[in-house]
Amino acid sequence: QVHVTESGGGLVQAGGSLRLSCAASERTEAMGWFRLAPGNEREFVAAIKWSDGTTYYADSGKGRFTISRDNAKNTVVLQMRSLKFEDAAVYYCAGSMVDCLGSGCYEEVNDYDYWGQGTQVTVSS
Repeated sequence: QVHVTESGGGLVQAGGSLRLSCAASERTEAMGWFRLAPGNEREFVAAIKWSDGTTYYADSGKGRFTISRDNAKNTVVLQMRSLKFEDAAVYYCAGSMVDCLGSGCYEEVNDYDYWGQGTQVTVSS
């Protein structure tokens, strides 16, 4: 069982930045971030493969969000900039045991095997 723990959520003004961290107890194939806002389904945000650092982004975060990894620490970071009101949600980190190649990888909830408890991101005016 891989344990996934998120940290770094909080309150930020619109246009500001926030950094989310995710620690995994063991190495998986990839780590991803999803978010869940009231009334919505869980939505893919970004993902990264441990082996080669290949990254995947949802259109909503391209150019504003950056996902990175620290192999030595088994930690993944989601750096979010220019935050908008619609970015407010509970952000979940997840680990995937799927070795996916090509485009469109790691965008589905079912691609992931281990989930964290989530961290709240609130965007204020």
